[in-house]
Amino acid sequence: MKDEIKGKADELKGKLTGDKSEELKGKAEQAGDKLRRNARDIRDDVKDKADEMDDEARRRESEAETVREKRSW
Repeated sequence: MKDEIKGKADELKGKLTGDKSEELKGKAEQAGDKLRRNARDIRDDVKDKADEMDDEARRRESEAETVREKRSW
């Protein structure tokens, strides 16, 4: 988030001074920050889904053990 704010400040500074390179630098910083945040969100979503799948697998394994115990002939 701080890169986004810094980028916005650099962009505004570039606009006020007429410095296109400073303006573009600010936009690039904002885009980089947004990309990092999106990557972090995707990573967290994948981790959450993997945890859910792991929990489901453990639940099914527990159910299978219960069935095996009932069939002890």
